[in-house]
Amino acid sequence: MTTDQDLPMDCQSATAIFAAKGIDVTPSKDQGVIKIVKRQGVDGEQPMLRDRVTVHYTGRLLNGKKFDCSRDRKQPFTFSVGKGQVLKAWDIGVLSMQRGEVSMFLCKPEYAYGSNGNPNKIPPESSVVFEMELLKFEGEVLTSDGGIIRRIKVKGDGFANPNDGAMVDVHLEGTCDGRLFDCRDVTFIVGEAEDKGVPLGVDRAMDNMQKGECSILYIKPKYAFGSEGKPEYKIGPDKDVIYEVTLKDFKRAKEFWEMDLKEKLELAAGLKHKGNQYFKAGRHYQAVIQYQRIITWLEMECGIGKEQQKKIRDFILTSHLNLALCFLRLKGVLTSSG
Repeated sequence: MTTDQDLPMDCQSATAIFAAKGIDVTPSKDQGVIKIVKRQGVDGEQPMLRDRVTVHYTGRLLNGKKFDCSRDRKQPFTFSVGKGQVLKAWDIGVLSMQRGEVSMFLCKPEYAYGSNGNPNKIPPESSVVFEMELLKFEGEVLTSDGGIIRRIKVKGDGFANPNDGAMVDVHLEGTCDGRLFDCRDVTFIVGEAEDKGVPLGVDRAMDNMQKGECSILYIKPKYAFGSEGKPEYKIGPDKDVIYEVTLKDFKRAKEFWEMDLKEKLELAAGLKHKGNQYFKAGRHYQAVIQYQRIITWLEMECGIGKEQQKKIRDFILTSHLNLALCFLRLKGVLTSSG
């Protein structure tokens, strides 16, 4: 690990060392973040966008003065890459590292503390040096039970995401135990991916993705092919699967506030039918999605006239009852498998 003797003690020698030995890791190659590897990582794998990473770090001014250190607090620091939770230099630097690696990063002000600096610690317009050790990293957890984990291989464009009911065009590559079992371009409606043989885990990841994004999804059996497996893919029961998913294009569905009541009632009938089909087929998670959409659309509607009011009440009551049945079935499945 770094000692005080390892560190340059004046600005000129610090910049000279990084200029001679360092590599520019900034995407724009403007030398905003220059890296020197002190200890190589162990497995060659690097973090991806949105990964949750844990590091130890020490921050110093170019004269060697320490202004922050996680080791002094005996507590490593954890953050999600690319979410703006840390300095820009950190987001850039950690993406270049391997697990177990220790590196030094010379960071220009615009990638660190900017024109204001940090009162009582860092003067304005200061370049700084960080030593970082990458302890571990893991993908972004998309469900509370950890059943779907995403790692972003290629960042998408813009800020829009598909919503339930959106039409999506994707490229899929599914693997199980290292074997490729599914490779195709497919179009499906979000919330109804089951109709195209696409597992629930891929479907539920859609509302986190952007056009052009390529993500790797690690999917537990509950969100994959369950206790039944997938005989046509030669996948046995209770198998984890991995899908590499590229969102090529999508067309968002109307949100409930964009529809009038007549349109909601017409579409609710279709959702109810679809939910019932999924329920009868034992696809209870997929059925839940349909019934919950009906409730979201209609729970705040009053209706004009007795006929409309009755339709609204019937849809909401039936959806709640069907949801209860779904959750009972799901609880039974989870209990029996636990």
